[in-house]
Amino acid sequence: MLRWFRSDWRRAAIRADRKYILARARRFLINYLASDELQKQRYYELIAGAVAGCQPYLSDPDLKNTELSQIIAETALRVVKSRQRQATTEQAAISITDAYATVAMAYRRAAAIYVLDEEIQQIGTAAVHLLTMANSYMAAQSTDTTLAARQN
Repeated sequence: MLRWFRSDWRRAAIRADRKYILARARRFLINYLASDELQKQRYYELIAGAVAGCQPYLSDPDLKNTELSQIIAETALRVVKSRQRQATTEQAAISITDAYATVAMAYRRAAAIYVLDEEIQQIGTAAVHLLTMANSYMAAQSTDTTLAARQN
């Protein structure tokens, strides 16, 4: 019975993701792939900002990684829904909303929500890879800034 309930919850999450974030995350990933190196840096910054905006304020050492991933994904999904209600046509605002959708997909994938849907799982995997690259880029930028400050 418990197994059925878990898979039913996953199906509901997948339906919601298809409705609210799939198209946005797919667009963000496709635009990222089509961008040049300078533009890719902007995508990394957007993703890093979205991830930072979804982090819980208080860390709970008892939380499992999957639980933390679910919390971050739900926060990102709420941001997407909120920003969609504003219905702006400004490209910067659309890109920010798409970044949050991509973060939601990546963390849902990390929380093993997409095990029932291969297509959405593949897009979630691509989103996870983009988050990993963004984190690496931002860490390198932080290191470069720290080294430059020490030299001055």
